[in-house]
This record gives sequence, structure tokens and C-alpha cells, in this order.
Amino acid sequence: MTVDEQHTAPTWRQGRRWSEQAAGSHIEVTAVPGTRALFTPQALEFLARLHTRFAPIRRRVLSGRAKRRLSLLNGGALRLSELTEPSMTDWRVADCPPDLLDRRVEIAGPVTPRIAARALASGAQVWIADLEDATTPSWQNLLTAYATLVAVVRDPGDHRRRATIVVRPRGWHLEECHVLVDGEPMAAALVDFGLYFFHCAAELLERGSGPYYYLPKMEDSAEARLWDNVFCLAQELLGLPHGSVRATVIIESITAAFEMSEILYALRDHASGLAAGRWDYLFSVIKNFRHRPEFVLPDRAAVTMTVPFLRAYTELLVDTCHRHGAHAIGGVAAMMPNRDDPEGTARAYDAIRDDKHREADEGFDGSWVVHPDLVAICAEPFTRAFSGRPHQIERRRPGTVTGEDLLAVHRTPGAVTRAGVQANVAVSIRYLQSWLAGNGSARIFGLMEGLATVEIARSQLWQWLHHGIVLDDGTPISAGLIRDIAAQERAELGEDVDLPATLELFERITLGPDFPEFITDHSYPTLLDREIAQLG
Repeated sequence: MTVDEQHTAPTWRQGRRWSEQAAGSHIEVTAVPGTRALFTPQALEFLARLHTRFAPIRRRVLSGRAKRRLSLLNGGALRLSELTEPSMTDWRVADCPPDLLDRRVEIAGPVTPRIAARALASGAQVWIADLEDATTPSWQNLLTAYATLVAVVRDPGDHRRRATIVVRPRGWHLEECHVLVDGEPMAAALVDFGLYFFHCAAELLERGSGPYYYLPKMEDSAEARLWDNVFCLAQELLGLPHGSVRATVIIESITAAFEMSEILYALRDHASGLAAGRWDYLFSVIKNFRHRPEFVLPDRAAVTMTVPFLRAYTELLVDTCHRHGAHAIGGVAAMMPNRDDPEGTARAYDAIRDDKHREADEGFDGSWVVHPDLVAICAEPFTRAFSGRPHQIERRRPGTVTGEDLLAVHRTPGAVTRAGVQANVAVSIRYLQSWLAGNGSARIFGLMEGLATVEIARSQLWQWLHHGIVLDDGTPISAGLIRDIAAQERAELGEDVDLPATLELFERITLGPDFPEFITDHSYPTLLDREIAQLG
């Protein structure tokens, strides 16, 4: 799919559906036994109102995305557009709720009853209930996630001893074909946001917490204003106080990095911080500048957070947050402990500890982990830096980051190696196999991988191939080389019923002439076909 094509997700009309008249619209939901309580007439009316109000605005926002991407691909420029008017610089986001003051460790993962129980009791300050990169968006997975969130919020246990829940909905680009309003699929983001908000917001507020969200895949301040308008209407419809919602934006696109202040300002009554997302950020750099040779990156493993353009990104993120009273949240520690290799696990723990010391020293107020065993390891550097405080928002960094600093990809040291190509092929095939099987959070080579890893891995393969990159051993990267490495991976994995479909998808997203904007958009029809086949 080219950047200027408007994506239209397929509509799944097979199977039994619930159908209601709501808010002057006809709304249909794919029926799954045991989940009717999620879609009460009142909940459907709430969703229909969100769709009716914001679907046209979302379409304009996505159109603006496509136009900007096309401009950048044709040599257009990004400029750091700071809020410089005197009345616009001396502002702060809304005061932080008590249960979001301390965010030194946030544990992320898909939403199932077992994972929720472990995360909430892990000792982390925040549980990121991830409906996006860690979740294959099958309807059954999502319904399980929604029901789990409602059950967890309504659990009469001692909520003071549990992690604070922050839900990560899907991005604006995706549609949910199992919820139709007047025959049109709803934005997946509105379904994820709306069901949690409708069923849980009032109860969370009564308990001294609130409906908190992580907003992914945002590309500019117009998208932030759209989210802010969604929050305002949702609060109005349910009669909840303005500012009840709190949102943290993951800055995982290069275009959003140029508008960090504007994004926070657009959400200022509902904002609680910004977070760094390395793999999706690198994926965004490649996606937006994929035809320009100065943006070709070396092996993924060589692009650490200390390279110049990523260091500029994190410095600007921390400075922007702290200047306006918001939390700055660092990257994820994705390592999975291996109890059969205590020495290797100890070395990995040391590397994670060093990385979190770096983040704490740079001014971050916390970071993510994917496993409970990492909570204490990641907490210690921040605890030391905070010196008894819940964060270090008052800390400011000297110096100025420029737009040129953010785009200095050409200053990244490193080479493209055969091992780098093999790593990208292997993780892509193994993860896609897991994703198509319904598991969006997969343990691969000792790491818990989500969709972001495959986005950067496949985009690097596409970029290297289309720029005719030569490996450090003199071998040119070709479709034949990538296919040979994929064949070796297939032989290692052995016979599997899902492997042919996985390899076909892998080829489409790495070797095709066009660059798919997102894997989820590109592979969602395949996922729908599998669901239909499974349900008969």
C-alpha cells in the first residue's frame, strides 16, 4: 500500500451479530458467548456517539498523515515548531493524581486474567494493560482483555497494594471490523478507549484513581487534539469531572518528536507525561525517510540509545516534560530471565541495571519492564536518583536540542552485517508466526518481543534491499539472500501448519516494492480469515 492510499479495513459480516439502535445510529457487534454484558444498550449508545462525533475528524487526521508522509518522501523537511509565545511557554500540565506520582517502574504486557494478576502484584507502580503492540487483535483476544479489565477494576481487594492501571489502546490507523456503526467499522482506538472508560471510569474515580491511558502511534498535535476532544466528550456524556482522564503519549514517531510541546499542550488538562519507544521510533525514521540514503541505519543492535540522534530525542523528551510538569518515562527492559542459565541471566541483569542508571541520570522518571523479576532491578537506579522523592520532574537539563540533532541519523556508527540480517529475518518470522497464532507477546531469543520489534526488523530489511546495501563482508543484500536466510530459519523451525502463511506474509512486508505502513493494517485481513475459519 502506498502512502497516499486511504486504508479501508475489510468488514467481517459472517457470523452472528448483536444489533441495536443507538444514538440515532444502527450499531452491530460480532457476538461471542459470555461477553454480552460488555455491550449493554447504554455502552453501545456511548460507542455510537463517539463514532458519530469523531469518525470524520479521524479521517481528516489520517489524510493529513498521508500527505505529510508523501511530502517527506519527496524531500520535504521537518522543523522543530516550539510554543514560543510568552503566554504559551509558561504553562504546566494538570496536577498529577496521587496514584501516578510515582512511576519508577511500569510493567507492560497483554491483558489476560493470569498476566493481570501477576502484573498487579509485581511491585511495579504501574501496570500497562497493552491492547496494542503486545496483543494480536483477534476479537476473542480483545474481548478477553476488556472483560479482564472490568473484572480487575471491580475486584473488591485492596487496590492500594496493587499497581495503577494504565490502558494502552490501539492507534488511530486501525479499524475494528467487529463493531459497525451504520455499516462503518469503528476506529479501534475508540472501541478500546470507550469500553474501558464506560465500564470502569466512575468506579476508578470513586476509588481515588481514574481512567488512565497510554496513547500510541501519535504523529502530531492534531492527533493529540483529537484525543483531547474524545476525553472531553466522554467525560461529558457520563457526567464525570473535566480532567478525569490522564494520558501519557508514547513518542514513537519522528514527526511527533518535532511536536512534543504542542502534543503536551493540546492534552494539557489530561496529560501526565511522555514516554520513549525506541523500536517504533526507529521504524518511523525509516518509514518517513526510506528513499533517502542518509537515513540508512546499521544493524539494529548497533543503534543504542547513546547514538547522537537518539540521545537528542531522549534529551528533548525529558526537557519538554519537566519544563511543563509532566513525567518522562524511559524505554523497556524486554529481557526474560532464564533460570537454566544463571550466569547469562546475571550478565543481562547487569546490562539492564546499567541502562536504567543511564536513564535515571538523564532525568527520566521511570521506565518499563516486561517481567516481574526485573521490577526491583529497574527500581533501584531511579530510587537512588530520586533521593526520597517520587520522581525528578523538577530536574532540568542544560543545553538545547535542534531539529538537525534529531535528524542526525548519518552520525550513527556501525555496519550492516550478515548477523544483523539474520537476526532481523529470524525475529520477524518467529514473531509473525506467533502473531498469526493469536499470541502478540512472544518470547524469542531470551526477550519478550512485541510488534514494534518486527516493525523495525522488517523495515530495515526493506531499506537495505532497496538501497542496495553491501554487507561488511562484501556481499550485496538481495532478495535471494533474504530468501536463503528465511529458508534456513524455516528448516530450523521444522514443520508447522502456520509456517507457509507466515513466510508468505514475511515476503510481502520485506521484499515487495511498496512499504506497508503498519504490519497490523497489512495482515489484519489474514487474521480475520483465520477467525472465520476457526468459528466455522
